[in-house]
Amino acid sequence: MFEHSLSLAVADAIATATLEKGQSEGFQPLTVAVLDDGGRLKVLKRGDGASVLRPEIAMGKAFGALTLGMGGRELARRSQKMPGFMNALSDLAGGLAVPVPGGVLVRSAEGRILGAVGVTGDVSENDELCAVHAIEAAGLKADTGDPA
Repeated sequence: MFEHSLSLAVADAIATATLEKGQSEGFQPLTVAVLDDGGRLKVLKRGDGASVLRPEIAMGKAFGALTLGMGGRELARRSQKMPGFMNALSDLAGGLAVPVPGGVLVRSAEGRILGAVGVTGDVSENDELCAVHAIEAAGLKADTGDPA
């Protein structure tokens, strides 16, 4: 079945599974944002004990991935190689793009971008692990910016 958009039910399931994965792994309290393919917030969940700016960071990780259509790992690599471009991107996006791991594109089975998940609270690699787990548990493809 071809998915045309990320439903609220699926976005909520991804957010819940992300937090549950973090808890089961013993990670620091996580916050997760799920955006649709237009960069609009579908679901935001802030785990108990998560610090104050975590919602903005989670949204920035997801928005950064959507902005250039690539996962946070590739954005981080490009940020190292092209800091001027990434600074300009941040300025153009009103400071909303956070180019680090933990921003994961959500793709359909056919590869279409349906949205993005941003996770923050632990180290970026653990944030990303939780997002990937949840996206795949929802039957969708996770795109971290690294080859599969």
